[in-house]
Amino acid sequence: MSQFPAFINAIVKDLTNRQTLENLEAAIILGSGLSSFAEQIEQPEIIPYAEIPQMPQTSVAGHEGNLIFGTINGQEVIAFSGRFHHYEGFDFEETATPVYLAKALGAQKLIISNAAGAINTSFSVGDLMVIEDVIRGNSLITPTGKKRHRYRHHQWVPEVRDLASQMGITTQQGTYFFAKGPNYETKAEIRAFRRMGGDAVGMSTAPELFEAARLELKTTAISLISNMAAGVTKGKLNHEEVKAAADSRKDDFARLVKALIANF
Repeated sequence: MSQFPAFINAIVKDLTNRQTLENLEAAIILGSGLSSFAEQIEQPEIIPYAEIPQMPQTSVAGHEGNLIFGTINGQEVIAFSGRFHHYEGFDFEETATPVYLAKALGAQKLIISNAAGAINTSFSVGDLMVIEDVIRGNSLITPTGKKRHRYRHHQWVPEVRDLASQMGITTQQGTYFFAKGPNYETKAEIRAFRRMGGDAVGMSTAPELFEAARLELKTTAISLISNMAAGVTKGKLNHEEVKAAADSRKDDFARLVKALIANF
């Protein structure tokens, strides 16, 4: 059995016809509000997802839907500006498309980002949380028919946080609670998630992390705390809050990702 879904082969063929990759150092998945990191990529070649055969198409605000080849400090990178969510109608294999492509194209490491709501009351909007562990609110987040494998990304958390600290960037670490979406969680759900050990909640990333673990791709994931989850404060949840939080930390996020490309 191939380690990749069949549709990935067509995408890889198209991309390798467009671009010669000799030493792909890193792949980066850019979450909601974090697409501005693409401005850091030198000599970019931007390919809209719509121009790539069999590539899923994103439909969510804040996800531009572009694949970007280029370099950062002389190292080859590929960035996915826009990801795919189960609530958009994609199956879980499709949501992990960037992971499969990173592995198939030879990336040495994968850096995942997302915007998430804080469950942990000690967190603040604008915090960067390095994901230590995951709670699968939906146990069906991994594709069927794959070999059994462990979540193994805990081991990289101290290295990522130490690197951030050396740069003067404060980070949190915690457990990401995957909720299928698309609606925000209720206050009662957030109370339950907190009791279960969740620190932040979001609607992506977990399928990507589990497939990266299966493929033995060195991976770290960082959540931008874009809002306090339902019931944590009296504020109303909205997408503009995500953008404002991203803008407040985009420079630190860019510095950290560039350091991870070089040193992780």
